[in-house]
Amino acid sequence: MKTVCVITGGGSGMGLAAAKCMPKEKIIIVTGRTLSKLEKAVQELKDLGYEAYAKTCDTSCRSDVIALAEYAASLGEIKNVIHSAGMSPAMAKAEQLMRVNALGTVYVNQEFSKRMGRGSVIVDVSSNSAYMLPEFLASKKTFALAETDEELFLKKSLKLSAMLKDPYKSSGLAYGLSKKFVIWYAAKCAFEYGEKGIRVVSLSPGLIATDMGKLEAEEGGSLLKTTAEKRMGKPEELGYALATLADERNGYLAGVDILCDGGSVNGKKFIG
Repeated sequence: MKTVCVITGGGSGMGLAAAKCMPKEKIIIVTGRTLSKLEKAVQELKDLGYEAYAKTCDTSCRSDVIALAEYAASLGEIKNVIHSAGMSPAMAKAEQLMRVNALGTVYVNQEFSKRMGRGSVIVDVSSNSAYMLPEFLASKKTFALAETDEELFLKKSLKLSAMLKDPYKSSGLAYGLSKKFVIWYAAKCAFEYGEKGIRVVSLSPGLIATDMGKLEAEEGGSLLKTTAEKRMGKPEELGYALATLADERNGYLAGVDILCDGGSVNGKKFIG
């Protein structure tokens, strides 16, 4: 049976770059909201010698995620899931950010883990923005509600972001909170799924030169000042990092977040 790699947000940017770094014997499924973008990505992958397919999916909708997981399982053994779909403050308001980035991660991890076996891996993408968020704002009790009471989880999370009246800053707080959740939830899943042989790890990029990253370049440009090389990351660099984490041979890397931001977070210790 062939093995399958599913990449959410795989139509462009680091998701597509990750697809191009996966072994060519795998079936690649790229998914996102825009079919035309996915079809273009599939053609690029086919030109490189991959067996690739497109499947639209809104990861903030559980029924979409279920349909995607069932489709992937129909093609072969799901071995790798790279969950890179997400939205940034310039793209959406606070509630949509929490639904896509946070609840979307719950749906992807839950539904795919039901259909994955030993030796498989889920990589969830967070952001170095999670490291900027004060710890006292990230309530683990609130985070736990995402699995038991979604509406209360959203209500409590959005109450925090509503403290900031500036729309962009409010969305920025929700974004940081949603990505802090991703790190927490990926680690939680690692210990829940580990006994089934499913490895879970997360990765937190810094500012990357993708369409989404460029939208945030004006507001997030200050992050570049504390990177080691004073530059944005390249999609292919993050794609390689994601593919490496998703590689089955990296089997002892689980339950942690990999900060891949050019040194931006740690740079604050050395650059005033």
